[in-house]
Amino acid sequence: MTRSWEVQRVSREGSLSQAVLEQLERRITSGEVPVGSKLPTEGELCNAFGVSRTVIREAITHLKSSGLVETRRGVGTTVLRNTLAESSPAKQISATTVEDILEVLELRLILEPEAARLAALRYDENDQRTLESLHADFLNPRATQSHSGSQDFAFHRAIIKATHNPFFERFYEPLSDSVIPRSKLLSTDIDIEAAQRYLYLVHEEHTRILESILNRDGEGAHAAMFQHLRRARDMYAKYRG
Repeated sequence: MTRSWEVQRVSREGSLSQAVLEQLERRITSGEVPVGSKLPTEGELCNAFGVSRTVIREAITHLKSSGLVETRRGVGTTVLRNTLAESSPAKQISATTVEDILEVLELRLILEPEAARLAALRYDENDQRTLESLHADFLNPRATQSHSGSQDFAFHRAIIKATHNPFFERFYEPLSDSVIPRSKLLSTDIDIEAAQRYLYLVHEEHTRILESILNRDGEGAHAAMFQHLRRARDMYAKYRG
């Protein structure tokens, strides 16, 4: 690690990924890390900040959703720009809709992290095929044109089913794809370009959830799902008047 990448190690209070993100984002937007340069490797950033790879990956995902960096296999993470690009799906959302979205996310934050943990411990071959197929389908052109609400719900419902607990399914099934916040947005309120960036962020978060489940990592799946839903809650809370 070069001297220019000495950082402030983050404390165990609050969100570790947010603390890492703030330092990286500040370096990029200030021009300290110029456009075209590469960030240190995941391992180097883990050592510098004193955190896990999961924390670093979550922070990098947010940098990507803001349009600041891109990551390519075999190349690493490269700085693309030094100004933030908005990655939220809508230009505006009515106050009533925002509250509906936040209330549903409050419920999902209680239910779905535990479902992901159980799915990691209990999934079978059929569950694996379903989850992998739904995940692969998320970013196809037809799905992205419709903002992937149905595909998003199908992926989360498949995780619920993979718990093999029928009461999880009975509780979740009546919610339908209305649990996906984007399904509540008016087409006139959607920012198409920002929504596309947002879908890639969601897809990357789904990737981390799926990888943890398939690795039989219950605690990792719980954490990845919680981070996914908390990030959504925090983002939609910004639409409050």
